[in-house]
Amino acid sequence: MLVAAVLSACADLRYYTHVTHGESALLLQRRSVKKVIADPATDPKLAARLGLSQQARQFASQQLDLPRNRSYTYYVELHRPYVVWNVFATPRFSVDAVLQCFPIAGCVAYRGWFDEKKAVDSAKKLRAKGDDVYVGGVPAYSTLGWFADPILSSMMRWDDDDLVGTIFHELAHQLIYVKGDTAFNESYAMFVQNQGLKQWHRSRGEPEGDDRDQVMDDGFTQLVLDLRDRLKMLYGRGENDAAMAAGKEREIADFRARYAAWRDKNWPNDHRYDAWVAAPINNATLLPFGLYDQWEPAFAVLFKQANGQWPDFYDRVRALAKEPKAEREQSLRDLLKSSANAS
Repeated sequence: MLVAAVLSACADLRYYTHVTHGESALLLQRRSVKKVIADPATDPKLAARLGLSQQARQFASQQLDLPRNRSYTYYVELHRPYVVWNVFATPRFSVDAVLQCFPIAGCVAYRGWFDEKKAVDSAKKLRAKGDDVYVGGVPAYSTLGWFADPILSSMMRWDDDDLVGTIFHELAHQLIYVKGDTAFNESYAMFVQNQGLKQWHRSRGEPEGDDRDQVMDDGFTQLVLDLRDRLKMLYGRGENDAAMAAGKEREIADFRARYAAWRDKNWPNDHRYDAWVAAPINNATLLPFGLYDQWEPAFAVLFKQANGQWPDFYDRVRALAKEPKAEREQSLRDLLKSSANAS
């Protein structure tokens, strides 16, 4: 046991060294957005997008009461498609994540790497242990206010709403973050993102956007969550490994058939999810779904109770954050019930 503990400590030390190096590299490479925009060598399209980001940054503090600091006033050209690659893992016959625990963030469902090869190597080791594994690229993340997070070149691939909304989302994390409760943190930040975007568009005299994309996204997420529930029931039956393996493949095949029927009935000309559905699916690929919106309707109720006033809303969120996790989740369930009853 002592040897295992020492080896684990060494592995953790190597990982934290990697993270420190990755974050330091970002800080060293960042340039003031104002200087990048003013630089004659800057592509005019990039300059325009960065200008938009600074309008959103100002709006976040002035209208959404989000932190007023130097975050998102710098720019980093990454020269790679993602800033971080997250590695998710589950046991072969479980839909529960192999948790990764950190001093600041607490326990989360993934481990992030600044180097894709290191992420892939980490995934190989987990697969060798028999775990299901998924590696996903991440265009942006938050240091929770410990550093001045920059605008990243990976964010420039997004449309304007994704760019603006992500600034709102990540600043919301800086304001309130509950250690070890990913669903709470992400649902809260997603509500701030979406509600903030509505106010952003209204302030600019722009339409708030078509809900069609959101309806389709929600429908697809529900299909994936249904698959996860089915797999959880399968694994809970206590059958032997061969039976569970066969049942797992059968459930995934049935999911693909349900997806095709749902798409053809409701969105016959939209194939945005086809590649994801056709790619290999395992327990770990399902983990990111539901984390970002599980409690979002509950936060919408909380915002309504605060009469749409951001300071009051944040006070109510902080009060929830102070509750023990079990009580907090019950409070959120009660808010969801009130939302359902109101509708």
